[in-house]
Amino acid sequence: MKPCIYIHTNEKQIIGALVSKYSFERFASDKNAFDVKLIHTKDYPFLDAHEGRKYLRGGLTREWVNDDLQSFTVLRFMPPELMRYEGRSVVVDPDVFAVSDVMPLLNREMNGTAIMARKRGASTAKEFASSVMLLDNAKLKHWQVEKSFEEMFAFKRDYSDWVNLKLEPKDSIGILEPVWNDFDTLTRETRMIHNTHRRTQPWKTGLKVDFRPAERAGSFKLSNIIHRTRRALFGEYGLLGSYHKHPDNNQERLFFALLKECVDKGIVTQAMLDEQMKLNHVRHDARDVLARTRTLAEQPLFAA
Repeated sequence: MKPCIYIHTNEKQIIGALVSKYSFERFASDKNAFDVKLIHTKDYPFLDAHEGRKYLRGGLTREWVNDDLQSFTVLRFMPPELMRYEGRSVVVDPDVFAVSDVMPLLNREMNGTAIMARKRGASTAKEFASSVMLLDNAKLKHWQVEKSFEEMFAFKRDYSDWVNLKLEPKDSIGILEPVWNDFDTLTRETRMIHNTHRRTQPWKTGLKVDFRPAERAGSFKLSNIIHRTRRALFGEYGLLGSYHKHPDNNQERLFFALLKECVDKGIVTQAMLDEQMKLNHVRHDARDVLARTRTLAEQPLFAA
């Protein structure tokens, strides 16, 4: 069985997901050595069935909102099931883009671990970033996503513990170098760039914020009280402002250079792009940005 790269997404991030998929294929040394597939929320009705229900997240109860920017995150645990618990897979968020060949990751020694992921912060941090994971599917037969999802609403499973891999045995996780999941950092050493700061995702600049800010455990924390009051008075995304321009022009150019190639190859059609702009999923000046963006062949990311 060939290994597979999975990009999990919803409709709000579908353009990012398509660009991500293309990036893995574009930089591959052997395009036939692996598959690349999308995991889309629309194909999993159990998500819609929980709309508005309370679940456990970071020690607090939150309402499940399928229209949220990141409603796809629980699907990052789907690959072992999709591959019948066989072979290897890599799963990434739709805002992760390859800038090099992924084969060294797919072929690397896992030293008996089931998962490889980077630490969220310092090397001593207890939390892992599950936004990019290398998986040995056969060792993850306990990953049954719909069952685990239901446990969040029965308050038996905390979403934050789940996505930070705190529920996995410590010796089952190997540490991945940060270059395979570079948080808003693009250097010559970067292998996958992750636009993790949602407010500065390059394809969202100028749009109204449509993601929910994180809240920490402690119902009487001032920030939590402020967010509860804001939501009650102005709605889920009220007063959250707009997406900002990404501070690194090179990261913006990378995304639009890849998107330009997708448009040229018909992977993303002009009609699709126009529809996504109309839905406020892609910045309204995307056509103008594409027109002035030089391709990676014309202008490499880094000077020789």
